[in-house]
Amino acid sequence: ESAHQTTNQVLRRMLIAEDMVLEQRTVPIGVLMVIFESRPDALPQVAALSIASGNGLMLKGGKEAKHTNQMLFGLVQRALEKYCPTTAVQLITSREEISDLLKLHEFIDLVIPRGSSQLVQSIQKAAGSIPVMGHAEGICHVYVDKGCDAEQAKRIVVDAKCNYPAACNAMETLLLHKSHLTSGVFHSLMDELKRNSVKIHIGPRLAMHLPISPKPLEDFGVEYGALECNVEIVDTLQDAVQHIHTHGSSHTDVIVTEDETAAEEFTSTVDSACVFVNCSSRFADGYRFGLGAEVGISTSRIHARGPVGIQGLLTTKWVLVGNGQTVSEFTAGDNRRSFLFKALPLTDDDSHSSDDCSDSSDDCSGSSDDSDDERFTVNSDEKLL
Repeated sequence: ESAHQTTNQVLRRMLIAEDMVLEQRTVPIGVLMVIFESRPDALPQVAALSIASGNGLMLKGGKEAKHTNQMLFGLVQRALEKYCPTTAVQLITSREEISDLLKLHEFIDLVIPRGSSQLVQSIQKAAGSIPVMGHAEGICHVYVDKGCDAEQAKRIVVDAKCNYPAACNAMETLLLHKSHLTSGVFHSLMDELKRNSVKIHIGPRLAMHLPISPKPLEDFGVEYGALECNVEIVDTLQDAVQHIHTHGSSHTDVIVTEDETAAEEFTSTVDSACVFVNCSSRFADGYRFGLGAEVGISTSRIHARGPVGIQGLLTTKWVLVGNGQTVSEFTAGDNRRSFLFKALPLTDDDSHSSDDCSDSSDDCSGSSDDSDDERFTVNSDEKLL
């Protein structure tokens, strides 16, 4: 997708009154500042998404990849030369410049930090009034329900922890239904994790059921980013959800179950950016979601949530086109005008398709002589509930 395909697109169109058409259109957020650590592959991904969404971009990479970042930035500049000013994408090279730039709230519209919890938290504190999109930690859980497929659970747990332990979507806590202490699933999973060199931290409830146990862990809120994880047991699915809400970071949480009712309850009650059923937490990724790439993963409840691709870098504006109307005409007098609030096709082509459909009742199941029922009038002094 290009900026021509993503920006100024009509999302909603309505005839709010006679000769008054309201449209909601996509627009770029403005100027983004993306700060990332260590991984230079983030630079071309973020640059491509910013260009495709019509945003200006300031980039700051980690000092570990300084020369690689400069080389990649040069390639981005060369690619931009034919199409737009190369100043649309800028590379920041010193740490001091970040603190100064974060004071320019009138010029920078959004900051996106990608990296450690320490980095994200420091940027959130320094950004002041500039919005920050991202996540501070990736405390992801896999809950193995009582009605699980044991082999499937083993594959998912091992992949979620061992595929790339440093990733923010790697599993940090494994929750097991208490029935698995005697079903064989617990021992099978522990053996598999140990076979993959995973250091296991035992939760206090699980420790009570083991004949010999090391000191139980006290803090479930640690993002190990390594071949380490916590293991705890719960009595019910509801207890698992409560544990996730208490100790998680609203990033990605998984249930492994063959029970459709349990799966539905888990997905509807767990309040995380990504909630999965019977698959690894490592799928929480912009590329794996079909977004092409991502600028990061957001656990915010406002604007974008989860992997952030092009659509997450857009906002909207409302465009209202009238013909001399005034609010007074809708509020005063015996002949005051009425609002229509009639949904319109997004494009003229859609309108023609609708007209063709309405002319052929045999072919269009929704056509009816009562089509005016879709249109209603509301006076401005009435309450619409």
